[in-house]
Amino acid sequence: MGETMSKRLKLHLGAEAEMEERAFPNPFPDYEAAASAAGAEDSGSARPPPSPDGLALPFHEDGKIAQNFTRRIQTKIKDLLQQMEEGLKTADPHDCSAYTGWTGIALLYLQLYRVTCDQTYLLRSLDYVKRTLRNLNGRRVTFLCGDAGPLAVGAVVYHKLKSDCESRECITKLLQLQRTVVARDSDLPDELLYGRAGYLYALLYLNTEIGPSTVDEAAIKEVVTAIVESGKALSREERKTERCPLLYQWHRKQYVGAAHGMAGIYYMLMQATAKVDQETLTEMVKPSIDYVRHKRFRSGNYPSSLSNETDRLVHWCHGAPGVAHMLMQAYQVFKEEKYLKDAVECGDVIWQRGLLRKGYGVCHGAAGNGYAFLSLYHLTQDRRDLYRACKFAEWCLEYGAHGCRVPDRPYSLFEGMAGAIHFLSDVLAPETSRFPAFELGSLQTDKQV
Repeated sequence: MGETMSKRLKLHLGAEAEMEERAFPNPFPDYEAAASAAGAEDSGSARPPPSPDGLALPFHEDGKIAQNFTRRIQTKIKDLLQQMEEGLKTADPHDCSAYTGWTGIALLYLQLYRVTCDQTYLLRSLDYVKRTLRNLNGRRVTFLCGDAGPLAVGAVVYHKLKSDCESRECITKLLQLQRTVVARDSDLPDELLYGRAGYLYALLYLNTEIGPSTVDEAAIKEVVTAIVESGKALSREERKTERCPLLYQWHRKQYVGAAHGMAGIYYMLMQATAKVDQETLTEMVKPSIDYVRHKRFRSGNYPSSLSNETDRLVHWCHGAPGVAHMLMQAYQVFKEEKYLKDAVECGDVIWQRGLLRKGYGVCHGAAGNGYAFLSLYHLTQDRRDLYRACKFAEWCLEYGAHGCRVPDRPYSLFEGMAGAIHFLSDVLAPETSRFPAFELGSLQTDKQV
């Protein structure tokens, strides 16, 4: 008995040390404490508000972001954009990816155009799009790391500029990649960064941003079928057909998270625009999601892969922040409370362990983790989720002051500064926020902006 207790204590202390090593302690009071401080302030109490912006809560009763917090974010975005543009002068001229290259910068300016309607941002996006379209390499096919990203973003930017001929040319080239994606003898993986789900996202992105019939439904179905058949084949091979009908791996590891793993693949298959039939969703996707749910650690976090029992990573790419998006989508598709409950518990993990020493980026940084709160807020309308997103934004307002590790591509969308700017701009309009190159907007959402 004593030995068991000792082992438990060691595990607990190990987890504490791991958390300390990978994340900063969250310095912010949680929503309940801040709300009560706001109440005390309103009632004339001398109790000081916990936020340095002079407000206990950075938004009003209706969820609208407070004016002084908005000004702080706008000022910081302007400052960071200047730093980013200066830094990009020494960036890799050949990296055209959305993940770390020029397409990611084009996406950022497209986002700034979306939230401000300032045409200069759209023209800036075009500058970067032109650069990427001159340098397509043909080796990779995904939105984040391959040619699909530059072509899809190019199509959207040209469409918004009413350059329909150039837009159609980009779409045609994007669809020419499909043969490689669906080939039976292809060794292409299925995950988001380098695999079929990443190509599927590009098709869904076009139908969301340009119009629902931009990419033919048959083309989307072909990619979906390839992803489903691949998952079924590995499941049979691993003898997991009953427990996990759709099983996926990358580099011989069965990853769980959003970037390389099952959470990202299931998330794409559950998108309404993917038009996956109800039987596949119910009989294949749902039990597979439940299989992943049962791999959850006691902390509420998720392993990076099925074989990994270490509770270490709280990133969008690996861990609770990416899995939370899958769970939220499952709740919307299957209407079962267990998925929302698990997603909310992911939010608690992110609040405790999500201010990462790795930095401020969206893949494995505070901005990417903050997006989970914005997405939860869409679903719950719970002001606690909005508050937490604002606090992660507040952390990003002190960009560079915490002693985080400097990423390899410090100004990029997924590793660096561009991602933090993208997140800050979404906090200004939380109702229409979307994680870049992952969450899909809607035509209705865009009309509200």
